[in-house]
Amino acid sequence: MMEHSYGGFWRRGLAIFVDKIILYIIYIIIILVEFLFFPSQPYSRSPELAAGIWNHATARFLIGHVIMGLFISAVYFTYFHGAIGQTPGKIMLKLKVTRITGRNLSYGDAFLRWIGYIISGVFLYLGFIWAAFDGKKQGWHDKIAGTVVVIVNNGERRMSQLNLWSK
Repeated sequence: MMEHSYGGFWRRGLAIFVDKIILYIIYIIIILVEFLFFPSQPYSRSPELAAGIWNHATARFLIGHVIMGLFISAVYFTYFHGAIGQTPGKIMLKLKVTRITGRNLSYGDAFLRWIGYIISGVFLYLGFIWAAFDGKKQGWHDKIAGTVVVIVNNGERRMSQLNLWSK
């Protein structure tokens, strides 16, 4: 196994920021498509929703979109971490997620890491902040999945991009 430097808190934070921007763009496109192609949905013309009054249509709308957001996030992070160990944000910042042993993640490992994201965020994001003080720069999600985030050189980065569709 090659020796790597661990990805630090701020670098990882910037990578997740890039990934969240990508996810928000996806969410906005889905919502626009929904309102353009399904205008007859009860919540799309509801005066109660526009007025901020809670009713069944408002609850269905919010719950549906929270579930959709979680699903898209799970697919995004599980796919990229399982396929190449890098999301677009991590590629930009030359970071890669690997197992503690140095081998690549499976899709199961990547999904477990995503579940760890939820746990890390539920407690006032303490699980993410933990990475700033941990010796291996692991957040709770890394500890749960047995992963580390390492800085990769350009050669490794190019190889991981070439292998994007190989799994």
